Amino acid sequence: MKYVVLLGDGMADYPTTKLGGKTPLECAFTPHLDQIAAAGTLGLVNTIPDGLTPGSDVANLSVLGYDPKQTYTGRGPLEAANMGISLGQDDIAYRCNLVTIGGDLARPDAVMEDFTAGHISKDEAKCLINDINKAIGSSKLQFIPGVGYRHLFVWRGVTSSPITTAPHDITGKQIASYLPRGEYAEELLSLMKRANEVLNNHPVNAKRQNLGKKQANSIWLWGQGNAPKIVPLTTRFGISGGMISAVDLLNGIGVYAGLKVIHVEGATGYIDTNYEGKAMMALDALKFMDFIFVHLEAPDEMGHEGNAVGKIQAIEEFDEKIIGTILNNIGKLNDDYRILVLSDHPTPVDIKTHVADPSPFAVLSSIKEENKVSGLPFNETTARSTDIFIDPGHLLMEKFIRDWRTNGGS
Repeated sequence: MKYVVLLGDGMADYPTTKLGGKTPLECAFTPHLDQIAAAGTLGLVNTIPDGLTPGSDVANLSVLGYDPKQTYTGRGPLEAANMGISLGQDDIAYRCNLVTIGGDLARPDAVMEDFTAGHISKDEAKCLINDINKAIGSSKLQFIPGVGYRHLFVWRGVTSSPITTAPHDITGKQIASYLPRGEYAEELLSLMKRANEVLNNHPVNAKRQNLGKKQANSIWLWGQGNAPKIVPLTTRFGISGGMISAVDLLNGIGVYAGLKVIHVEGATGYIDTNYEGKAMMALDALKFMDFIFVHLEAPDEMGHEGNAVGKIQAIEEFDEKIIGTILNNIGKLNDDYRILVLSDHPTPVDIKTHVADPSPFAVLSSIKEENKVSGLPFNETTARSTDIFIDPGHLLMEKFIRDWRTNGGS
């Protein structure tokens, strides 16, 4: 049996006046998603346990079969795992965004203008983070470059951390009430101010300013945590598997889950990503693996931007170039298969951040008896109408791999 998970990050949404009272999923042309939902099992899954923030970290731990209440310690250590960075018992890893702050960082009216610094390029960002590390880093304070605006800060030999806020939750808002607070907050604020000084005088930002691009004029530290204790999915289910994503977070979760991280050239974590390359790499991996997880970040990014048209485009590209490619070619492997398609959480274009509402999922099996045959297209409304609801969400993976014939949709 081959197991395929195809996840459109933040793909689910709310009805919006931008689209005549419909969701992007309801407006998008998605024949392959609809085929899987109609011929297979369609329902809702709750990936965010009560009391936890509806982030992609929590949601994707759930999707991979982990109870976030037992395993989640923070976003930073998951991304550290993908970078090959080991964390000791008294080490804390933070997510480190390069961001654009409107106004003086020290003033109370400074605003989070752009949590991506204008989707700064990998090469520009690497130069900035490396120079920040040279200027203010040490053996205990390490700034490590990632991809685009997403980077890592590791503080070694510290046992606690302040309260922080995700920058994508405060776009357009004054940052004063969202700065780090609590124990060690002053130390973090000092690092942010010192990094700001490095960035304001950096040639990369001078060049971006001359080209009319947003400057990466600050770092934003958040999502901190210690190394989690996770039993690999591959050990739990006795299978081999891989993770395909352009995002360090998902690849880091994959590392903890025992999945081989498979890199695809041209995968950007944005709407311009290499959709076909991800699908073809997944099909190649399934020739020698039992399980493959393909993650697409683009719908989530469009949700954060409030870009309804862009989100429809991302969903349609996902449907045609990833889902369609896999669906039309997986039979050539001459193995039975189950395909799970889903959104990890909604990222509504009107809100521009994640929410904890359940998301639609659908499973199609090559074994006809395993399918409930909903006869419905794939979207939020039809998923609710089936009365199939998996809660808590981490049970979905157990059902998907162990025995979908018995447990599917129940």
